[in-house]
Amino acid sequence: MPIVLAALTSFAILTLWVPAYWPVAAFQVGVFLVTGLALLRARHSLPRVFYPLLPISVAVLWGIYQWLSGRTTYAFDTRLAILRWLTFWAVLATSLLLFRDDATRRWFRSFMLWFGFLVAVVAIAQTYTSPNHIFWFFPTNYDQVMGPILYHNHYAAFIELIFPIALWYAFRRPSGGWLYAAIAGVLYASVIVSSSRAGAVLLTAEVTAVLAVLMLRRDLSRRAVGATFLGMLILIAAFTVVVGPENIWQRFRDPGPNQIRRELDISSLHMAADHPWFGTGLGTWPTAYPRYAIVDTGYFANQAHSDWLEWTVEGGIPFGCLLFSLFPWCLRPAFRSVWGIGVPAVFLHAAIDYPFSRPALGSWIILGIGMLAASSRSKNGALEQSGQSPYLAKPR
Repeated sequence: MPIVLAALTSFAILTLWVPAYWPVAAFQVGVFLVTGLALLRARHSLPRVFYPLLPISVAVLWGIYQWLSGRTTYAFDTRLAILRWLTFWAVLATSLLLFRDDATRRWFRSFMLWFGFLVAVVAIAQTYTSPNHIFWFFPTNYDQVMGPILYHNHYAAFIELIFPIALWYAFRRPSGGWLYAAIAGVLYASVIVSSSRAGAVLLTAEVTAVLAVLMLRRDLSRRAVGATFLGMLILIAAFTVVVGPENIWQRFRDPGPNQIRRELDISSLHMAADHPWFGTGLGTWPTAYPRYAIVDTGYFANQAHSDWLEWTVEGGIPFGCLLFSLFPWCLRPAFRSVWGIGVPAVFLHAAIDYPFSRPALGSWIILGIGMLAASSRSKNGALEQSGQSPYLAKPR
């Protein structure tokens, strides 16, 4: 079953570019079937209910309430949003069931890293040989696409989730450390190629956070950590120079996108003030926005460019606060595990963008949350969370 889940989540990312709903529907149907089978197999040994299930469950139920009670600006969009949140719930429930097993969790974590690495390699090669084509064959209306992902910030969020796994393996594995350091360098360089400013900042912060946490650990030699870190910095810098940092440097000097985001944020705050308790309806931000727009960009505003604000606008202030609570919840297990630091990083990215808006990309984030929750309650996961991987724990 983990292999089926891996295949479904891979399919979801690889078809993100398709301008039709059928890949999303196929992914959702597959996830629902896997969740049903997982629940059926574990019906006599269901795990305890973890906190992350609460906000996701409330999101599903709240959307159903808005739809049935007519408290939505556009019922069709709300129904699609209900399906998206139900997909997240199914992915989370499946994760909690499957990742109770330590070997399964480790296998899936390695799968996420290697799949992300392959996507990064394709994205870099594609950028320099055929920047506006998906997999070199399928033309798009975009000047640059990153592998199968059309939007550079969505690509960055995908890599942010995976990047700390490469860092963790580079520091923790006695053999193959340089291999994983090289993988980390490729992942970092791919985000530089994407020209995502938030991605570059957050990946740099992830490197700093991982180093700080590991330097505080007593089970690792600080000299060894420092030597590995220096080697990793050299590789990251080398790969970054090879791909060229000129484009992202130019974007850091361009204030335009920040101005548009600020105006969208102001409009979102006005929308939330007018609908503080029940919201405009899940999935309806684009429909409700024109009434509150304070600038005409000449383009269709498809999202608030802030998942935090969009949750608050669409579901109301209490709803937005409940979903935001997932961020502080994940901080402790993420920093204890080290490899899970990508989860809060993506939540921070969600403050200025919308990685949760797509079922495919959002499901990868939910997988990370489920993995953190499952490992925090596992006996061997406790070793992982304390910094001692069960297969690397030092003999006493």
